Amino acid sequence: MTARDLVLVLDFGSQYTQLIARRIREEHVYCEIHPCTLSLEEVKKKAPRAIVLSGGPASVYGEGAPTLDVRVLELGVPVLGICYGVQLLAHLLGGKVERAAEREFGAAKVRVGKNIGIFKHFREGESLDVWMSHGDRITSMPGFEVVGTSDNTAFCAVADPARRMYGLQFHPEVAHTPRGAEMIRAFLFDVAKLEPTWTPSSFAEEAVRKVRETVGPTDRAVCGLSGGVDSSVAAVICHRAIGERLTCIFVDNGVLRQGELEEVAATFREVFKLNLITVDARERFLTALDGVSDPEAKRKIIGRVFIEVFEEEAKKVANAKYLVQGTLYPDVIESVSFKGPSAVIKSHHNVGGLPERMNLSLIEPLRELFKDEVRAAGETLGIPHSVLWRHPFPGPGLAIRCLGAVTEARLAVLRAADAIVTSEIRSAGLYDSIWQAFCVLLPVRSVGVMGDERTYEETCAIRAVTSTDGMTADWAPMPYEVLGRISNRIINEVRGINRVVYDVSSKPPATIEWE
Repeated sequence: MTARDLVLVLDFGSQYTQLIARRIREEHVYCEIHPCTLSLEEVKKKAPRAIVLSGGPASVYGEGAPTLDVRVLELGVPVLGICYGVQLLAHLLGGKVERAAEREFGAAKVRVGKNIGIFKHFREGESLDVWMSHGDRITSMPGFEVVGTSDNTAFCAVADPARRMYGLQFHPEVAHTPRGAEMIRAFLFDVAKLEPTWTPSSFAEEAVRKVRETVGPTDRAVCGLSGGVDSSVAAVICHRAIGERLTCIFVDNGVLRQGELEEVAATFREVFKLNLITVDARERFLTALDGVSDPEAKRKIIGRVFIEVFEEEAKKVANAKYLVQGTLYPDVIESVSFKGPSAVIKSHHNVGGLPERMNLSLIEPLRELFKDEVRAAGETLGIPHSVLWRHPFPGPGLAIRCLGAVTEARLAVLRAADAIVTSEIRSAGLYDSIWQAFCVLLPVRSVGVMGDERTYEETCAIRAVTSTDGMTADWAPMPYEVLGRISNRIINEVRGINRVVYDVSSKPPATIEWE
C-alpha cells in the first residue's frame, strides 16, 4: 500500500486503539497502529496523510507518561487527538491540563458549537450522545477554538483549522457514541482529503503482486494449511501468485473434527487446484499426548510435534525458501503495542520456530488485515462461504475440548457429539449468527437411567458464543427447542454421554475455549 494512503494511529495505551483502526478501515482508508514512541524519522519515513492520537489511561503530568516528539505535530499533517490524545495536544502546544474534580466516565451529552472540521455535517446547537472516559480536563488550549461542550467539559471538542488539528475529549470510535463514525469520516474526507481506496479487491490484487515479487521466478514456498479462514485465504493468495510452486501441507493430528481432512482436501485440491500434501500423524500425536491432562502441556506437546512433522514434510519440498503464515493484524499490533504484549493466558499453536529451524523466510500476506477484512478479501478470491465463515477451531483441536486425558475412545465420543451440534445449528439457521459453537467432553461421570438400565457416563458441555473478533464474547441465547434437540440426539446417539449442560458464561471472565 502506498505511503500517501496511510493514516497513522499512534497508540498511547488505550483499550480502544484497535477500534479506532477498525473504524478508519471501515471507511475504506488504510491505517496502521504504531506505538507513540515512534521516532520523528520513522514517522517521516511512513509519510502519513493523517495522524490520530489514541486515548490512554495515563495523566499527561504523570511520571513516565507516554508522550510524543512535538516535531511530529509540525509536519503539516492533519491530526486528530482522542481523549488522552487531545490532552497531550494541549500539553505540548502551550495549553493546560488539570486533574478533574470528578472522573467523567460513561454516557454524556455534547452540544455542537460550530459545524466545522469533524463537526462539519452536524447542526450548530445539536446535542450528541457520546462516551466519556477521563480523569483530567483541559483548562486552556491556545490557538484552538471550542466547537463542542458538555455540562462537565468546556473543551469537549476543539479545532485549529489553520493547522488542521482537531481534538475530542470523548471516544468517537466506540458504539456508545452513535454518530462517532460521522466524525471520523469528516476527519478523513473533509479535513485530510483522503480517498476511500482501501478495498478487499485492491488488497487482494496487491497481496498477490507482493508475493510474486518476493518469491521470484524459481523459488518455492510451503504453507501449513488447516482449512481455517486465515490459512485458507493466505494459501489462495500465494497460489494466485506462484501457482504450483506453493506446496500446502495438511497435518492430521488425530484431534480434528469429523470429516475435516476429507472436506479440506476436496475443497483445495478440486476447487482451487492447490498442490496439497496430507500427512497422517494421528498415532504420533496421540502417543505424545498419552496420559497428559494439563491443558498447557497439551498445547505445548501439539505445537512441538506439529513443528517436527511439518519440518520433516517441508524438507521434502525441493528449493523451498519461504514459509506462508496466516498472521493477522491484531497479532502484529500486540507485538508492537505501547503497553507491551499482554499476559499469556494460554499458549497458541502455530508454526512458530520453523523459519529459524529451517532457514525459511516468512511470507505473511494477511498481516495488514483484521478478521472481517480477511473474509472480505477471501470473497473477492472466490473462496466458498462455508470456508470463510467456518467457526474458529483452535490449533490444538479437540485435545483442549477433551478435558482430562486424551484417548482415541474419548475423542470419538467428542467428535460424534460435536458433529451433532454443528448439524443442528445449521438446520436451525443459526450457524452464521454464532461466532463459535462446540462441545466439551468433561471427565465428570454421573448416574443416569436409559431404558431400565443404570448408566454412569461422562458429561458433555455445549459452548456457543457471539462475538465480532473473539477478544470478548457473550454466550449465545440459543433457542430452547434447538438445545433440546441437541441434547436428545447426543444422549440417544452417542454412547458414553448421559448428561448435557449449556455454558452461559461470557468472556471475560471466562475464555471461549475451556482449556
